[in-house]
Amino acid sequence: MATLLLQAAGAYLGGLFGAVGATVGTAAGALGGYLVDRALINGTQHIKGARLSQMQPLTGEDGAPLARVYGTARLGGTLIWATRFEEASKTERKGAKGGPKVTTFTYFANFAVSICEGEIAHVRRIWADGRELDQSEFDIRIHKGGGSQLPDPLIEARQGSSNAPAYRGTAYAVFDRFPLENFSNRIPQVQFEVIRTLGGIEKDVRAITIIPGSTEFGLSPLPVIQTVRAGETVIANRHTLSAGSDWAASLDELQALCPNLESVALVVAWFGNDLRAGNCQIRPGVTEAVGLQGDAWRVSATTRAAAHVVSNHDGKRAYGGTPDDASVIAAIRDLTARGLKVTLYPFVLLDIPAGNALPSPYGGSGQPAYPWRGEITCTPAPGLPGSVDATAAGGTQVAAFSGSALPSHFGSSGDVVTWAGGADWGYRRLVLHY
Repeated sequence: MATLLLQAAGAYLGGLFGAVGATVGTAAGALGGYLVDRALINGTQHIKGARLSQMQPLTGEDGAPLARVYGTARLGGTLIWATRFEEASKTERKGAKGGPKVTTFTYFANFAVSICEGEIAHVRRIWADGRELDQSEFDIRIHKGGGSQLPDPLIEARQGSSNAPAYRGTAYAVFDRFPLENFSNRIPQVQFEVIRTLGGIEKDVRAITIIPGSTEFGLSPLPVIQTVRAGETVIANRHTLSAGSDWAASLDELQALCPNLESVALVVAWFGNDLRAGNCQIRPGVTEAVGLQGDAWRVSATTRAAAHVVSNHDGKRAYGGTPDDASVIAAIRDLTARGLKVTLYPFVLLDIPAGNALPSPYGGSGQPAYPWRGEITCTPAPGLPGSVDATAAGGTQVAAFSGSALPSHFGSSGDVVTWAGGADWGYRRLVLHY
């Protein structure tokens, strides 16, 4: 309608300037009317996206065999329970003001999948249609198949408390409101990496040592997010999809495999640089002198720029760095929250690369590459001619190795340990800091 009206109006006004003006006015009026008509039409138009006509889940299979696992295995699951899909819709206006309304539909599934005969120790990884799931993004509950396991709360809520099976003796997984958008709006084929312990050794484990002690953020239970460049971030301490951090994934699996674990020794390493006791400095180390944005590494009042940089071996860093102080504190809190007792275990690694020209306390030039810390000794070493072992000179060397750090040199401000002892990198500073 607007096209006809404005076309006529344009012709009338253009006619005041002759035949050519009438032609131009008609065209301009028609174009303006078309734009007005499209805006009116689009403003009332409502487009609906693809929608399932029947929301039926996959069916289960009667008589499907139930696998029995020993050790670690990857298994496909069998659907044992499901509800109708849940539908969610969202309506938005597309384009500029006056654009059409578009409604999109997304679907979610509630379902349970049997895994194998119970009781299992742990499910490490889960795949859907061959793609590993990031388990931190979904609500997935694993029932290990014990003889006293209770019904899943979702199944019980849907079926009623008297109609919900507990599936005792069967390990199974429940997927609560699992999004189907990336799986063509259907329940995907699910597989599990299952661990089932054999014998009783794991149940007898009461204490364990947690290593490596050379990992800058590996002890942090929470993700450490660093910015590579504007708009691009990485998680420095996550290389698994089974939990939010490597630490959380490791501890979850450790406690699943060793359910009677009581205490742990938490190793944290600094780096020595010489086998000669009188010359050896012990310092916290890093793998890179310059960190990414968001890198808050700090150990004993030492920032990354002032820390020892670990040497290279075969083109790679010989060690990881010293655990960040904040991550050590967070790890201790997480361990105690898990019901475990913690022994903090300060550790010395010797970062002496191959091809060095350091005088050896055992004679000759060049110390062995990455030796054992127990080889730190006086110079000359015991048993060699002129050795200062068991002499005042030997005592002076040992005193230099120990340093002069005192408890009064340390303080704390919240979770930050402070240091006021100057440039002292003796063994006492390592121990007293922790």
